[in-house]
Amino acid sequence: MKSESLVLTPLLTIDILSKSFGDRPLLAIENFQLQQSSAYVLTGMNGVGKTVLLRILAGLEKADILAWHFMGQPQVTRAYPAVMREAIVYVHQHPIMLNMSVAQNVSYGLRVRRYAKAEVAERTEQALLWAGLWDLRNRMPQGLSGGEKQKIALARAKILQPKLLLLDEPSANLDGQAREQIIALIPTLVAAETSVVMACHDRDLINLPSVHHVKLRDGRIEERTANISRRNS
Repeated sequence: MKSESLVLTPLLTIDILSKSFGDRPLLAIENFQLQQSSAYVLTGMNGVGKTVLLRILAGLEKADILAWHFMGQPQVTRAYPAVMREAIVYVHQHPIMLNMSVAQNVSYGLRVRRYAKAEVAERTEQALLWAGLWDLRNRMPQGLSGGEKQKIALARAKILQPKLLLLDEPSANLDGQAREQIIALIPTLVAAETSVVMACHDRDLINLPSVHHVKLRDGRIEERTANISRRNS
């Protein structure tokens, strides 16, 4: 267990972030900070910019940003910093499944990055077991349920050991059991020292212990709260 007195360098700090589409301003955030090994839920009304903010953090959407700091280091380039591109992974609400087996889908990122075959095999096995996908490892994605595809996407992201994982509505449109399985994986990601930001409306995700609540309203961050774990007396 980490000492409460230990102060970690913030994972990511952004100063003055703004985003407009044509003449329509969408985001005007003065300061945005994420801590290491922490979980956040990003809430707000539809159209407020939750997905756009996730895509900006992942380098998939351009925005006007005064300054980035990642792991305490200023990023002087105006382009999206390369060090962040290696360390941040975005998972879409409807993740794309490649036309290959479940195991090959999960290991795809490592193979693209040319990891050694033995390490790919070991980490793929660990990711499949973590996500409860071992029995499906040789299946093709066609015919798999939405929950199974979401778990594949999470395993495909986790295997890269990102510093920051961005999830867009990870439990949306899933049935009860699949939804519960996805929710149960979130604390294990944080325990593995990955920070997680989830854009969602799911009350069970919002109310997970120690999850910080970030709300977007009128393009600005309105509030930040952290749930406190309740212990039986």
